[in-house]
Amino acid sequence: MTSIRVAAPLVLLLLSGCVVGPDHTPPQVALPAKFAEGSKTSNGDVAKNAWWTAFNDRRLNGYIDQGLAQNLDILQALERINQAQANVVSAGAGSLPSLDLSSQAERSGSKDIGGNAGAASASAPRTTVSGGLSASWFLDLFGLYRRSKEAALANLDVAYSSVDTARLSLLSNVAAAYIDVRYYQERIAIAQQNLRSRRETLNLTKLQLDAGAASRLDVVQAEGLVNSTLSEIPGFETSFRGAAHRVATLLGMPASSLVPELQKQARQPVARFNPKSGIPADLIRNRPDIRGAERTLAQAVANVGVAEAQLYPSISLGGSITPSYTRFGGGSEAGILSWSFGPSLSLPIFDGGALRANLSSTESQAREAYLNWKQVVLNAVEEVENGLAAVARDGRTVSALQATVKSYQEALQLSTASYRDGASSLLDVLDAQRQVSTAQASLAAAVQQMAQDYVSLSVAVGGGYAVGKTVGPARVAMVTKD
Repeated sequence: MTSIRVAAPLVLLLLSGCVVGPDHTPPQVALPAKFAEGSKTSNGDVAKNAWWTAFNDRRLNGYIDQGLAQNLDILQALERINQAQANVVSAGAGSLPSLDLSSQAERSGSKDIGGNAGAASASAPRTTVSGGLSASWFLDLFGLYRRSKEAALANLDVAYSSVDTARLSLLSNVAAAYIDVRYYQERIAIAQQNLRSRRETLNLTKLQLDAGAASRLDVVQAEGLVNSTLSEIPGFETSFRGAAHRVATLLGMPASSLVPELQKQARQPVARFNPKSGIPADLIRNRPDIRGAERTLAQAVANVGVAEAQLYPSISLGGSITPSYTRFGGGSEAGILSWSFGPSLSLPIFDGGALRANLSSTESQAREAYLNWKQVVLNAVEEVENGLAAVARDGRTVSALQATVKSYQEALQLSTASYRDGASSLLDVLDAQRQVSTAQASLAAAVQQMAQDYVSLSVAVGGGYAVGKTVGPARVAMVTKD
């Protein structure tokens, strides 16, 4: 008997170390050694690389700092960290012993209020005090709660990664909206400049008409071009306000808050240097969405262990102590102490296949989570490849359009001078004005696109989200294959 009493706890201790279900291992994916138009040099950690400072725009820098501090998407993601932390505690609580204490006091008695006939029912007052102490402990023989806590910890890492993803998205959105603001301002300025030029041409044509050197058709054509230019400006102003409203909303402010401030004219943002792409393997470390997908996979794998543990027996140890004390009106007393202790066993036998089906479902979810992680990785690689291809060519487009604008402006000056001298027709001037307007618009759009492509590539490599960050990073370990 003595040997049994000694061996039983040891057996239970050994059983408590058994954890069913697969262990999570870092996922793997085959990646090239370098991007098609990149170098073979690793970027290292770019989380604190403030790439937006390449635009040398203080206002943009201020907006990004403000957005990182008060953007509502980021603040909501931070609250989800608090929720995930609470879930970790809740998930692990089931494997710990629980102890409940209760107490109760009561004063009772009866009194005759109906005459002698009710005397037999009267009783002296009495006071009863009772209490209870109960304890239980679920023996986690097959790791049900350990896998549950493992899943909760992985979900906490997902929450941390979600904050980083929200911060990265904020950087992209604020920079893109600000670039749009300056683009539409440039289009408004170009339209106003063209309007002045076309009004000058209209006035010149009217003078030519008075001198008999032009026809009414020339005047009407010049007026049409002036009115066409006037019709473009309201649309650009609307688009400008929409982009300004977007910036304000991203900063957690009412939509029109920044319009007066942004109406102050500024140049279109142009980055002073190109971002470094690094190598594809850098993305797995630097992209928070990839890390989040990996931790989602870890959570799904842990849930497989939870589902498998439910197929096995469960044992709980429980006991209670309940003392009771009663004092009667005559001074007599009585007390009793009751207790109980014993294990309980639960063994699933017939459940219609529900537990097996649940296990199959969680295994499928784990496989899906791996495929999703792989897809996120490949999408990130594609984004960087596209960004590199665009950034490498944007400069050539802008340079060509700058030369085009310069040529057309000179052609406009020559055609206007020739028209004044009567050596050419008004149609030549109007065509030259249209060409200048089109070239200027194309140049502004190319400068906008070059800035947007710089932002897209910087975000695609996972840069900048940790600037000014105070929340700790997620726990992640992943492997790649070259």
